[in-house]
Amino acid sequence: MGTLILAVTSLFLYSVGTALQALHFRGHVQSNLAITTLIGMLALTAHGLLITQTIHHDGGVDLGFFKSSVLISWLIVFLLLGLNLKKPVQSLFLGAYPLAAFTIIMALITHTPSRLVSDESYGVLSHIALSVTAYSLFTLAAIQATLLYFQNRQLKHNYNSPLIRNLPPLQTMESLLFEMVWAGVVMLILAIVTGALFIENLFAQNLAHKTVFSLLSLLVFVALLVGRYTKGWRGITASRWTLAGCALLMVAFYGSKFALELVFRKGG
Repeated sequence: MGTLILAVTSLFLYSVGTALQALHFRGHVQSNLAITTLIGMLALTAHGLLITQTIHHDGGVDLGFFKSSVLISWLIVFLLLGLNLKKPVQSLFLGAYPLAAFTIIMALITHTPSRLVSDESYGVLSHIALSVTAYSLFTLAAIQATLLYFQNRQLKHNYNSPLIRNLPPLQTMESLLFEMVWAGVVMLILAIVTGALFIENLFAQNLAHKTVFSLLSLLVFVALLVGRYTKGWRGITASRWTLAGCALLMVAFYGSKFALELVFRKGG
């Protein structure tokens, strides 16, 4: 199947999924787990097939700026669909689906230098897989933290807003956020460890700044978890710390890639 057909199919299905979630959020349609899952799985399948055609090349994987974003957005949707079977995270689709569609569009309309990683570099690939999983989890945590932030503010001013009516109780939202942060921290630690083990020269590969910002983000998330269990941090405080840590992590990943590939036009 052609790349364009797969891209259009993915975009169409993500648009349908977003529209249904928006209608449910506004109270115009009832939520249906089976339909939500079906549309998400179909979009995920088309998205995944698109990845195989645009990212994987003979002997290596192209992890350039926008192509790696397509991979991360696929994993975000994959994790969210799995979580939605057990947890009340349906509201996160309103952020995840448009994000996935945006990364697909940008990957199609832009041309950046390739960042090829050999299929035989198993250590580096394991580091990349753990890093991508950590980024995906923290992206979901960022969306969750944003919703939690506005939910707290709405509770003080408007108890009957659509946001309050559709989101789970505040305690549930906070619990979900910290579950995501815990999972992300574990993945990020493993990613940093594997990076230290399998990447030989950080400075020669222009990865020093990425490592520094990743460690800073890890410190923020650890401080958040410590604050949660020692000082009872929650609500807006937890949201702000989560968003700060996610911002540092995004600078670590996207900041370094943007500078190297889009500003200095360096491939790999």
